[in-house]
Amino acid sequence: MRIAYFSPMPPESSGIADYSALLVPALRRHLDVRVVKRGRKRPPRDVDAAVYHIGNNPDAHGWILDALRRTRGIVVLHDFVLHHLVAGVTIGRRDGHGYLDAMEREHGVVGRLLGHGVLDKRIPPLWEARPEDFPLAGEVLSLATGVVVHSRYVEEQVRGAGYAGPVAVVPHPAWPDPQVPPAQIAGEPLIGAFGNVNQSKRVPQLLEAFARLRSTHPGAVLLLVGATSPGFDLERRLQRLGLGDAGILREGYVDERRLWALMGACDIHVSLRSPTMGETSGTAIRALVLGKPLVVSNAGWFSELPDDVALKATVGEQESAELEAALRLLAARPDVRRVMGGAARRLAQTTHDLGRVAELQVAAFERVAGGEAVDAEVLREVSDAAASVGVAPGTPEASELARRLSELGG
Repeated sequence: MRIAYFSPMPPESSGIADYSALLVPALRRHLDVRVVKRGRKRPPRDVDAAVYHIGNNPDAHGWILDALRRTRGIVVLHDFVLHHLVAGVTIGRRDGHGYLDAMEREHGVVGRLLGHGVLDKRIPPLWEARPEDFPLAGEVLSLATGVVVHSRYVEEQVRGAGYAGPVAVVPHPAWPDPQVPPAQIAGEPLIGAFGNVNQSKRVPQLLEAFARLRSTHPGAVLLLVGATSPGFDLERRLQRLGLGDAGILREGYVDERRLWALMGACDIHVSLRSPTMGETSGTAIRALVLGKPLVVSNAGWFSELPDDVALKATVGEQESAELEAALRLLAARPDVRRVMGGAARRLAQTTHDLGRVAELQVAAFERVAGGEAVDAEVLREVSDAAASVGVAPGTPEASELARRLSELGG
């Protein structure tokens, strides 16, 4: 089977580029994968299917959406909330009417009026203020011949949006352990949080929980790795909580090797997110590979992590207290950290195993690409087999068989 593969690729700074760099070699053990050059608007003519990796970043995925609009195909949906993408390919290209049309198409007249409010700068941009309320995934789903998602959560969102085509849940693949020596960083324990430092990563709640933890574990250190988002005043928050240089370490954007070294040094990994765009966390997957216990938000994909690898904090009034309790448990119990770390590594080696994930993706691609021709052949063979054992059309047995086949195909 030959597929055209539309995706960001290294050296682009994108989690999905990292994902594809990991997955494509594994897919090529089963398929002829033609990675499409960035900016190309059509798949090669001699392929059996086109696969489009869609995420929320318009810089990384705008050209891929353009190609999907020209030629329908299989969508690997990395984010369900695509408002930022849609805004980027409409407002970002001076096409305000396109944005208004997208808002009205999915949210009616009220959506169009809100869109006018955004364009007239009377309300904050919805992709910043309320993206989860206006996901704008409808156009992408309408163009998809099949959808691959990484979580049951996104599968439910896709079905809730009315998509009736094939949907396959395929886990995010795990990287092989690169065996990078851990960075030499002190901390008893060392707690790591990786990614942009902002409100949606629940950094204010994490800082409050960590400040209280330090009152009884003065050797604890919080390592924050990633750029600070514009408008997020980290220094002021640290000063207000009495967190200084002794308790907080900062690093900005780091390359892949440094990322693994820093993650390897941490005793505990914190990966929080709310609102969720439906994404899967590549850094959380890396933590599983390294056998590190996780503290996560009880939301989206994160809520699907097994309880023996991740302690979960519910977003809301008690969030900071729940984070504090999780950190206290893991700080005081190295034995719990070891048990959770072992379970994390096993999860990476089984559910998220790269070879297994590639096989699941291939099966999903083949199922969609085969389409009606494959379905018709299967139905013919089943009908012939039923007739050979005396199951005639119109009988209760035939009706039950038809119902079961419908369930399998749906």
